[in-house]
Amino acid sequence: MVKKYPRKLLVLFCMMLVVSVSIAGSIGFTPEYLDSIAAKFGDKARDKLVNWQNLIENSQGYDDFQKLYTVNFFFNKVPFISDMKHWHLNDYWATPIEFLTTNGGDCEDFAIAKYFTLRELGVPDEKLRITYVKALKLNQAHMVLAYYVTPESDPLILDNLIPEIRPASQRDDLLPIYSFNGKDLWMSKERGQGRQVAGGSGRINLWRDLKVRLKQERNLGKSYTTKKMMQ
Repeated sequence: MVKKYPRKLLVLFCMMLVVSVSIAGSIGFTPEYLDSIAAKFGDKARDKLVNWQNLIENSQGYDDFQKLYTVNFFFNKVPFISDMKHWHLNDYWATPIEFLTTNGGDCEDFAIAKYFTLRELGVPDEKLRITYVKALKLNQAHMVLAYYVTPESDPLILDNLIPEIRPASQRDDLLPIYSFNGKDLWMSKERGQGRQVAGGSGRINLWRDLKVRLKQERNLGKSYTTKKMMQ
């Protein structure tokens, strides 16, 4: 049974997250932290974080394409749950830890978790774009992660709707709207590079909020480790 977390628990949830997840760093979970996850969310939640950590440690030597397929397969096993059902919010972009420990999320959470994991694995930011699209068959907004071998290449699309990674030219069911990464923002053309927007991805409120929570996790992780070393 999936637990639901109303808005008033989100602050408590963030305060509980005592581990670092950064755009350019490495993750590491102490036994104490994993025990706290198990106590709050159950053993399966702890196991998910251990498996995620193992994936990152074991995939460092892979080439980019191996990393894409490994990460896409790993996260696509997480159940899809709408933000309203899962968080009691119209729209909420979860951190990878929130996504895994609560065992669910919507399309944004899949794309974001894949993005940050690939960044942890050393995939350059300029090759990755979180891409907002319209899923034409579903007639609804959707989000995927795109990987560009070069800025002008046909990107590969990592999507929770289908298990395969396909070139964008083979995804006629997706209409790109805009895309972004750690610093930049583009308004998309039908199929192409798109127009870069001044101000970058910092213009996206939900992205800014997400990065604040990532920073809180990182800072609390440092505080938690220091306290444990002093005991």
